[in-house]
Amino acid sequence: MEKGVCVMESRKKLRLGDVLINSGVITEEQLEKGLQLQKGSGRKLGETLVDEGIVTEDNILRALSSQLKLGIIDLQNVTIEENVLSLIPVNVLKKHKMIPFEYSPDNMNILRVAMADPMDMAAIDDINIITNLQVEPVVSTTRGIMIALDKYYGNAEVNSALEEYAKEKESQMMEQEDMYSEDVNNSPIVQLVKSMIEQAVRQRSSDIHIEPMERQVRIRYRIDGALYERATYSIRLLPAMVARIKIIGGMDIAEKRKPQDGRITQVVDRQEFDIRVSILPTVYGEKVVMRLTSKNALSKEKSQLGLGPEDMKKFDHILQNPHGILLVTGPTGSGKSTTLYTALSELNKEDVNIITVEDPVEANIDGINQVQVNPKANLTFASALRSILRQDPDIIMIGEIRDQETASIAVQASITGHLVVSTLHTNSAASTITRLEDMGIEPYLIADSTIGVIAQRLVRRLCPECKKAKKADAEELELLNKKPDEDITIYAPCGCSRCDGTGFKGRIGVYEIMEITQPLRNIISKNGGAEDIKEKALSEGMHTLRMCATDYVLQGITSVSEMIKVSFDS
Repeated sequence: MEKGVCVMESRKKLRLGDVLINSGVITEEQLEKGLQLQKGSGRKLGETLVDEGIVTEDNILRALSSQLKLGIIDLQNVTIEENVLSLIPVNVLKKHKMIPFEYSPDNMNILRVAMADPMDMAAIDDINIITNLQVEPVVSTTRGIMIALDKYYGNAEVNSALEEYAKEKESQMMEQEDMYSEDVNNSPIVQLVKSMIEQAVRQRSSDIHIEPMERQVRIRYRIDGALYERATYSIRLLPAMVARIKIIGGMDIAEKRKPQDGRITQVVDRQEFDIRVSILPTVYGEKVVMRLTSKNALSKEKSQLGLGPEDMKKFDHILQNPHGILLVTGPTGSGKSTTLYTALSELNKEDVNIITVEDPVEANIDGINQVQVNPKANLTFASALRSILRQDPDIIMIGEIRDQETASIAVQASITGHLVVSTLHTNSAASTITRLEDMGIEPYLIADSTIGVIAQRLVRRLCPECKKAKKADAEELELLNKKPDEDITIYAPCGCSRCDGTGFKGRIGVYEIMEITQPLRNIISKNGGAEDIKEKALSEGMHTLRMCATDYVLQGITSVSEMIKVSFDS
């Protein structure tokens, strides 16, 4: 016990700044900068340093572990027993960002607790008083702890609040419709919507679906492109949930018969999220879909897109053109916006004027002038583009080319010396050219103005922890375009605690980049078909979506089933 007290005392004297400097993670100047930024922000020093990009959570984790001689715990690989979880109220754990995960194997009077800040003596004292047990701190990341708190306490916390709410409603014998009225801001519903968004963010979801069914409301999250059911609630809660979302999304709370769109901004784990809300009346009530976008998720580094060395060279070369049209194509949710924003961030220099016209503006980028389409004010893509051309732009980004008028102005703008980047919904790079012809653009104008076409999809990455190797069978070898007798190892999804049993974690882009060369221009201007264009591009070294996805399968990054999804028509 004496030894434990000495360790605690020595820890009290140390501060996080000292620990990080002693470990060589930051310099004195960086610490000073962090302390300045922290003043008046209400954040802890560690949070400030991570937010400002001075250190990563992992750097802090390793520094605390080595300096304080503490263990590190990855909570995703741990199953916490019920008798440990019930020791401390969840509000105390959330306040201090910590979670108990086991009793010490040597002494049942010692409780091992994962902490983001093991030097937080107030937190340790709180647990001492509540449990009457000695605390052994173990270091973990804030994100890991918040995910574990969601996993073990999230639903229980919400459900108990909802039970109270339902009981209250029954006792007042209120009609369902009246749930819209005075009690819309009732805290259990506020808590439910807030925690639903937080859990979705921590599980890397892109969309939340709130779906009314005959007797219940189903909550599903779209994670890495696939939907997973995460909760069900009584149908009686739907009106209050929808009303709450309408209030924070700035929509008309009384209108239940028409579709509505809104926007919410919410901060989760100190990161700001922009949430687009769509409400649609269905036979059992209003269905809500919320699309989550992190303010900084769209502006990735170019190296994070997943482009191979050859494709990266082509991408850079296309962006060096002073004028012309670059088109990014693919279905909804294939990462087109991310590619466009990455290209714009790359081109965003002091000496160029970049203007975008979008519907809606998906992410705000400093130094770029962004225009939101507004049909009510007669501000369409076409009318906005005409005005933009009088604003002396160097680079124009059009959210999507939807009609002949927009396509025509885009082509004219590129021919008159502007770089135009835009998206189009087509299946391949070659068919994009014929789509523009179908829209009524003359082939010679397309040939003259287009500098490159990028077709793209997203495939799910296999979870590196649990993917299992297998020998490719005859059918898989045929799909991979290999000889029937070749001995090839591929990987299949399995499922573990790290990937929530899905077998996949994260996604990577699959690209087909067609740079428009002079021979291709000749084919396009002579009204050549998609097949002729594709054949020529392949002879010039273009990789199709299928070829790119096949490479990922052979490298063990993704599975054969994912490859088929992105290149079914190839």
